[in-house]
Formats: sequence, C-alpha cells, structure tokens
Amino acid sequence: MLSRLPFALTALAAGLLSATQASAAVDLTMYYPVSVGGALTDVIDELVEEFEDEHPEIDVEAIYAGNYDDTRVRAMSAIEAGDTPQLSVMFSIDLFELIEQDAIVAFDDLVETDEERAWLDGFYPGLMENGQLDGKTYGIPFQRSTIVLFWNKDAFEAAGLDPDTPPQNWDEMAEMAQTVREASGDQWGVMVPSTGYPYWMFQAFAYQNGHRLMNDAGTEVYFDDPAAIEALEYWVSLAEDGVMPGGTIEWGTLRQNFLEQSTAMMWHTTGNLSAVKSDADFDFGVAMLPAKTQRGSPTGGGNFYIFADTSDEEQRAAMTFIRWMTAPERAADWSIETGYMGVSPAAYETEALRDYVEAFPPAAVARDQLEFGTAELATYEGGRIRRTLDNAVQAALTGQMTPEEALTQAQAEADRILRRYVR
Repeated sequence: MLSRLPFALTALAAGLLSATQASAAVDLTMYYPVSVGGALTDVIDELVEEFEDEHPEIDVEAIYAGNYDDTRVRAMSAIEAGDTPQLSVMFSIDLFELIEQDAIVAFDDLVETDEERAWLDGFYPGLMENGQLDGKTYGIPFQRSTIVLFWNKDAFEAAGLDPDTPPQNWDEMAEMAQTVREASGDQWGVMVPSTGYPYWMFQAFAYQNGHRLMNDAGTEVYFDDPAAIEALEYWVSLAEDGVMPGGTIEWGTLRQNFLEQSTAMMWHTTGNLSAVKSDADFDFGVAMLPAKTQRGSPTGGGNFYIFADTSDEEQRAAMTFIRWMTAPERAADWSIETGYMGVSPAAYETEALRDYVEAFPPAAVARDQLEFGTAELATYEGGRIRRTLDNAVQAALTGQMTPEEALTQAQAEADRILRRYVR
C-alpha cells in the first residue's frame, strides 16, 4: 500500500496542476458578423474548436451579432456597459469611428518578434488600406471580398451570346443584358443590389469611371463630381432601358434570384461564391466587373480588431488567435469553404488553394481584381455618411430625384457632417 503512495500523490499533483491550468485559461469573447453567403457560423465554430484543441490555455466564445452594423453596435454597447469583448470581426470601414473612440489597439504595438512582424507584413496591400491609419495597422483582414460579376452561361448561350465571354465594359453589359432580356422575355439581363450596401455598388461604378469618392484622411467626400453623376446615371439607365428591374433590388435575396434564373447577371460579393457553386443547377461564370474608363471594385468585408480596454494577457491571447485564424492554411480553407478571399499571397501558395483554383478558376477572380481595387468608402462619421449616399442612390433609382439632384444633396449633407474634421 505504501509503495503505491508516491504514484497516487504524483497523479493527484498532476490532476491539481491540470485543473489549475484549466482555471487559468484566458477567456476571449469575439463578436462576429453573419450577413451573407453560406453557413458561416458552422465554419467559424469548427475553426474555434480546432484552435482550442491546439491552444487549451485559451477559450474563445464566438457571439454571432447579425450584420456588420449590428456587430458594431453590439460591440460598442458592450464596451459602454463595461463588458468589453477582447476582439471582434467588424467592417474594415469602421476604422475611423473605432479610433475616434479609442476603442482599439494598433497591432504594431503588440507585435514582439520578427516572426510576428513578418506576419503583419504578409497580407495583400490592397486589403490593408482600410485597416491602416497614420502608419499603423489597426485591422487585420479576414472576411474580405471584392464585388464580382456572376453570369449564367446557359442563359447567354440560349440568347445567342458566347457563354464563355462576360461583358468587358459598361456598353457590353447593357447590350448583353438587352439581348438576354429580348431572347427570354421574362428573364432580367442584370441585377445590381441597391439595399444593404448601395454605397458599395455605387463606389464601384464611380471608380470604374475613374473617380474616387473620398480622401485618405476620411475627412472629405466627392459625391457630386461629374464622373460620379455619370456613374449613377448609367446605373439608373439599366432600369430605364428595361434590362434591370426598376426601383430597389434587395441585397439579401439577389443570390436566390440568380439561382432561380430570374436574372442572367448579378453584381455581388465574392463571399457568395461557394454558395452559388453549391446550389446552381446551371453553368455559371465569375468575372471582374466591367470597365468604363478603367476596371475597378472597392474591397469590402471584415477585419479583426483587438479592443483597448482589455488586459495585456487578453490582448496577447487575441493576437495568438488572430494569427492562427489568418495563417495561410486556415486562410486557404476559409476561402474554399466560403468564397471569401485568401487574405495573403501565402494562402494561394498552399497546395489546397492552389489545387482548388486550378480546378475552379472563379476562385481567383476576386484576388486578381485586387490589381484594380480601391479602398472601400471610409470616413469619420462613417455610418452617417454612408446612409446619406445610400439615400441618394435609392432616390435616383426610384425616380424621386435625378442622379445629379440626389448626389448634390448628398454632398451638401456630407459636407455638413464632416465639417468639424476638415483640417
């Protein structure tokens, strides 16, 4: 009996140590937006579980908070209530608001090793634009996208068009849409969503017409420039010419409209790619957006942020989790599962994503379009500015105002909102 006592004590000590380690685990709360494309919650849950298996010293609770705006509101409300989460995925364009409220920390102030610095420098520069200010990085790209053109190859072929050739410019898109509409009688040629994120679609049109809507400092916007007005006039003309439904087109149901073949073409986030691939019962293609004076799409989607009112230990644990989530292998798997972009060149160099792109070339379109990308519309008072532009776009599309009237009014409202930020 006595000979067994050392073993028993050793086992007891090991058990106590294990319990102590478990009780000392760092608890992280992460707010996460779910608004588009596929069963993202299942994918995130699986990733979190895998991370916790590899890092038993860190527990992560993912709270699914609705769309991007809902997520920002819930996270900021939690901070105000003294229940600050450690991290969140939120709009990349929330940067100015988060900095103004001293809500987040710069990753530059958290990295400690050459390896961590290399990680911070390893993302696509085009995806970092909305996450950086004054030489520091506050947002790490994760759920990132560009707008892409989906087209129904079967509908193109039935209309006598080359099914493998999408429109390259605005004129071709309008002409192809008209051809499909006339051939089918009841299928729309193209749909561009004008609820949810109208400003984002409009920014693409404007940029394709050679115009950038804001300055880098987030203090000025240029909504009433002639190039912007011309861009909105073109969007409105698609409905006036009968190739797109009049009024507004719902963001949330457009993917289903495309899958039901109500429209032959749609503009939408690449985040819908895997869902369309899974559910389409027709041959489809994915292409960069058509050009006017140039190609172009704003980037979009969510970044990881770490909140300031948290302990050093929690911030380090959050960094560990974010680094793990954005590692090339995870970024590759995430892109394959969802259609969102692999956020680093290294992700596309993994065997998994390299083989996937080779077998399914549409998976590379959003990445390739980064060459022609621009930062998403981001300013101080960003929510108010975007609502002002959203209202203008919808007023023009519904015929309440001309594009020039709507954008002139939006510019005046934006100037008033941003007046105190102009240096």
